[in-house]
Amino acid sequence: MKFVDEVKIRLKAGNGGHGCVSFRREKYVPKGGPDGGDGGKGGDVVLEATDRKHTLLDFRYRHLFQAGSGKHGSGQNRHGKSGEDLVLEVPLGTVVKDVDSGESLADLTELGERWVAARGGLGGRGNARFVSSTRQVPRFAQEGGEGEERELILELKLIADVGLVGLPNAGKSTLIMAISAARPKVADYPFTTLVPNLGVVQYGEAPPFVVADIPGLIEGAHLGAGLGTRFLRHIERTRILVHLVDVSQLSEEDPLKPYREVENQLNSYSQEILKKAKIIVLNKVDMVPEAEKLQRITEVYAGLGYPLFLISALRKDGVKDLVRLLTHMLFEAGESASGKGIEVAWRQGRRGE
Repeated sequence: MKFVDEVKIRLKAGNGGHGCVSFRREKYVPKGGPDGGDGGKGGDVVLEATDRKHTLLDFRYRHLFQAGSGKHGSGQNRHGKSGEDLVLEVPLGTVVKDVDSGESLADLTELGERWVAARGGLGGRGNARFVSSTRQVPRFAQEGGEGEERELILELKLIADVGLVGLPNAGKSTLIMAISAARPKVADYPFTTLVPNLGVVQYGEAPPFVVADIPGLIEGAHLGAGLGTRFLRHIERTRILVHLVDVSQLSEEDPLKPYREVENQLNSYSQEILKKAKIIVLNKVDMVPEAEKLQRITEVYAGLGYPLFLISALRKDGVKDLVRLLTHMLFEAGESASGKGIEVAWRQGRRGE
């Protein structure tokens, strides 16, 4: 299934039905009073978070969504039927923004959470409502109200505890395969991963947590180079960043260069991301035959002051210790942030999405 994480949609709530002008007409009652009923309320447009969807694809090719309008009132004080609400299911983690201002209006992170995006118009009152001591025969009724119409932007931000970042071909997809049941496409060329992938990870008897594999970043990504930074929104909710570095491609002259490139792109996107807890992982150690070179590079990265792991994701060497630390960091701080994301990730893996 194609992954779509941003769409613009137009919503139209239902109009309220008009009130009715009517007078009671019965045999032997030549001058019955007003009996016009009220119009029905227009239907609302409601967004509801669900774990049955993992992409905004359903909104890509259809841009107008309209709820039902209320029926008009009629005689004998019969009120019009209210219009049906239109409930649009969106993936967990969907953020709703105003098109013009960019203001965030709603963030749907709980299963079943609802937000009324456009309210239906109120039904107009029938003439029976306007009877008073000075107005016995009202010959008018109220028109139904217009339903709200608005344009919105929907942005999907995946719900995960850990985000994997790094340059293309650093081994992020291989790592998520090594520690979870996720099966993203893996190949020995850059930009194999074109969309984020989720995997559920569990160590021992500890609660499971969700890891997000983000497509690789390159220098100038914040200006649109490569795949740009559009997928970085999917690590905004994470609590820990795992920065993968392909150690087999590092030069001894400037081993920190690829690390700095990614950090600069993260900083250009959002300084808040860099405030998250971080682990540095030097991957593909099995492809560095010179032990002394590996030792020197390790010392340079250890000097950054973050937890450091040397692994081979392909062979799963060192992976268990990494998962153990992630589990400790997540659950020492409290319950996993993404219990609702685990079911999403599991379904995604089962369906191969």
